[in-house]
Amino acid sequence: MRSISEIVAPSGFWPSAASIGLNTNIFEINLVNLILVLGILFYYGKGVLINLLENRERTISNTIKDAEERQAEATEKLQRARIRLQQAEIKADEIRISGLTQMDKERRDLVDAADKDLNGLEDSKNYAIRFEKERAIEQVRQQVSQLASERALESLNSRLTNQLHLQVIDYHIGLLRAIAKKST
Repeated sequence: MRSISEIVAPSGFWPSAASIGLNTNIFEINLVNLILVLGILFYYGKGVLINLLENRERTISNTIKDAEERQAEATEKLQRARIRLQQAEIKADEIRISGLTQMDKERRDLVDAADKDLNGLEDSKNYAIRFEKERAIEQVRQQVSQLASERALESLNSRLTNQLHLQVIDYHIGLLRAIAKKST
């Protein structure tokens, strides 16, 4: 009975089968040599390959952990920045409201001051008008009084005779004596 290897490849086909060796020429490699080389590489290279893969896995895992830590830090910084932004917006609103309140207060103060000044000017105007009115009235009184005195004097001078003049003087002297007697 013949073996399967003799059926696939008869022994006449393998002239140098007696000497088994490693053929390093890649174009002349047969299937057995290829399997043998791959087997040796797999057997001895398995540890190296596993080490390389484990190193690569650790590197990738460390990179992912670093990225996750950076992402967590960035998220935390973003959260803190959002909190600071909200605080800044609140502060800006407070400043804006304070500014509007201050502006409204100053506007009211300005209006009040203007009203007070206007009232003061109105009072000054009214005082000046009253003063000028009283002065004009006083001038008219003085003129009327002076005119009345002049007319009365003219009237007296025209009616007053020496005799009448002496009677008036005697009458006043008599009044003065009566007053002097009552005092003593």
